[in-house]
Amino acid sequence: MSESLFSALIRSLDIVEPGDLVIYHGSIPARHGFHIATPCVCPHCLLAGEYGSEDLRYHLIDPWDETARPLRCVRPESITLCASACD
Repeated sequence: MSESLFSALIRSLDIVEPGDLVIYHGSIPARHGFHIATPCVCPHCLLAGEYGSEDLRYHLIDPWDETARPLRCVRPESITLCASACD
């Protein structure tokens, strides 16, 4: 499978990869908007992964506000991949 076809398939599934731009629409309205997503590596999420949990959580960074604290332990249901929502 070619790289571009594979990338298109991943994008069509709305799978968030590290460094993807996402739209946060979770339970903290003041933080709604665009963020960079990476897998959450807080102690709670790491421990859950060690115990076999497949519940992936995200660490969100606001690329335009360096003073804002990152959001951590964000559920996939609270974000939308920007490539699918911004078209």
